Amino acid sequence: MDMMNYQTIQVRFQEPVCYVRIYRPEDNNTINDLLVEEFRKVLAICEERVTIVVIEGLPEVFCFGADLQDIRARTQENQLSGYNPEPLYDLWLKMTCGSFITISHVRGRANAGGVGFVAASDITLADLTAQFSLSELLFGLFPACVFPFLIRRIGFQKSHYMSLMTQPITAHQAHEWGLIDVCEADSDSLLRKHLLRLMRLSKSTISRYKRYINEVDDSLFRLKSMAIKSNYEVFTDPSTLAKINRYVVTGKLPWED
Repeated sequence: MDMMNYQTIQVRFQEPVCYVRIYRPEDNNTINDLLVEEFRKVLAICEERVTIVVIEGLPEVFCFGADLQDIRARTQENQLSGYNPEPLYDLWLKMTCGSFITISHVRGRANAGGVGFVAASDITLADLTAQFSLSELLFGLFPACVFPFLIRRIGFQKSHYMSLMTQPITAHQAHEWGLIDVCEADSDSLLRKHLLRLMRLSKSTISRYKRYINEVDDSLFRLKSMAIKSNYEVFTDPSTLAKINRYVVTGKLPWED
């Protein structure tokens, strides 16, 4: 068992598996700097100890993307100069390239950066309640850091369509597009079946194989600097931040009076 205390995630080691649950129930399981930092620390441990990392959320929401409350607080405290999307991109890179198999087990809603976790996983399993969306354009943002991972998983046009439409797609549609690999009503049983098979693989084999496939397709590394630059630009734009602040305070979307 892992004896460290975390504020944003729940971690359980049942070797050779590490279970990481995104756990910010009062904040809709959104992403903040502390979550990224704690998650990266766990994956560093996983490099040494485990062959499989299972990522889960809450039954109603897997992960809903950036913490808009946190962004508003940064704006009010004039701390946006310190905003840095690179640690989150690097977290997803570690999920993709680490010496372990990453499995996202999705129930409920996955939005924006939540889709980033899904796209960066080696395998994604879901129950029939799962929904996937990219809502960024509604606020003048766009999913710059998510896109390299999502395009690699489902292709350019489907990623482009998801971003433009901003509306959720169902588990069935996500399965048809390849965003998730398998979906069933009983996803807990589905996860157990996958783990029984995957636990037969050795860590050295997984490490060698993943190093190879990420050399075959090195797009995540080639696109990193552009993704980070673009993400920083949209998340520090004053007009965009005004829309976010208004939404956090009033609950009104940008086009609502």
